[in-house]
Amino acid sequence: MESPMWGNGIFKKKNKEDSIFATLKKVPIFSDLKPKELAEVEKIVHQRRYKKNETIIHAGDPGLGMYIIVNGSVEVVEEDEKAGKRTLAKLSDGSFFGDMALLDEDPRSASAIALVDSDIMGFFRPDFLDLIYRKPKLGIKVLLALARIIGERLRHTNELLVKIQERKDTHRNG
Repeated sequence: MESPMWGNGIFKKKNKEDSIFATLKKVPIFSDLKPKELAEVEKIVHQRRYKKNETIIHAGDPGLGMYIIVNGSVEVVEEDEKAGKRTLAKLSDGSFFGDMALLDEDPRSASAIALVDSDIMGFFRPDFLDLIYRKPKLGIKVLLALARIIGERLRHTNELLVKIQERKDTHRNG
């Protein structure tokens, strides 16, 4: 059943390059998929337009899935009672966020807010799990790509932590 909030009738395809298919092809999680496989994913993504300053996800909410910016701009923010609002990232066309929610349902660690009117696609965990059961080879391809991306992010984070520790050590010993 199609959700009125995430319906498939919001966007109109102008031509093949403006299609959901073309957008998905640019997302690293789906970039290695064959056209027939991308068509399967296209069937299960949900689309929605967010107005400027509308919250897409709230920190603390359960993770339901990932989001892909078709066009627009999104700010990912962390809010702290003491420090206030801190921008973690500003994302634009083709960027994606919330992908950890495809693996677990842990609460969101940050909020995401549309900076301008934005067209967003949602790829949700229940649909992804169903895809894994219906089309295991395709599901595994997507899962491995997701694991690769998360691994890359973890390596990058580790490198940053090492640099921070080195600066602390230099400052302490200097």
